[in-house]
Amino acid sequence: MKFILIVLILIVIAAVYVFIESRLMLVTRRVRLGGNVKIFHISDCHKRNKPSFNRRIIAAAEREKPDAIFITGDLVSRRETDFTASEALLKSLCGIAPVYMCMGNHEQSFLNDCLDEFFEAVEKTEAKLLINSGEYLEIRGRRYYICGIMPEYSTYKKDGGYRNLDDFTLEDMKNLMGECHGENVLLLAHNPIFGEVYAEWGADYTFSGHIHGGIIRLFGVGILSPERRFFPKYSKGVYDISGKKLLVSAGIGKMRMFDPPEIVIYKI
Repeated sequence: MKFILIVLILIVIAAVYVFIESRLMLVTRRVRLGGNVKIFHISDCHKRNKPSFNRRIIAAAEREKPDAIFITGDLVSRRETDFTASEALLKSLCGIAPVYMCMGNHEQSFLNDCLDEFFEAVEKTEAKLLINSGEYLEIRGRRYYICGIMPEYSTYKKDGGYRNLDDFTLEDMKNLMGECHGENVLLLAHNPIFGEVYAEWGADYTFSGHIHGGIIRLFGVGILSPERRFFPKYSKGVYDISGKKLLVSAGIGKMRMFDPPEIVIYKI
């Protein structure tokens, strides 16, 4: 009886902690990569994209004064129909620094046929939604090519499940983006699973999310990916792939454990 009581108490404590971590916490992780260009990176906001919480993101961006703000997909959830909060967030962030976005799997899979409404909300702001496209931006005297990739949705989910997902190859990348645009290429790619492809294509820095840090992290290792696969190779942090950098955010939304929601500040 005492053992059962102890187990129940531990379950309650764990549930309370998960609620606090997932719903109340927001940390700032700082990564120095040798330069003085400051990038403010958020990803996977999902259902936390609400005015009360977005004020914390805006306040953080105002404090940091970044050179650019990157949002790497899943700003909204697939079931959303009201994009008022997203529009307000983007307008506020655009008043702080140039904002660039890429599509995530949730935006690609709207269940309410609201994709046009989402596009309209983004178009009412100055945010640049990059769908297999890019543009140049000069930051601190250097010219950067900022681009966003959107693979087929079947790389995330196929026939209603996660088996036999389509691959994404260098040839696919080139078909969507063409050849890489020289040096100082900053790629926004929601899914980090294809990190080797992005590096081989030539992206100097790839900014990703999607994995939610592995949902549960034990001893710094992510346990599970959204595709229901254990120990995803790229879950959170900085990964060096043949001299190129893959920068993966644990994101902001979704339930998690020992894996706090985060804003990432990079100096590149």
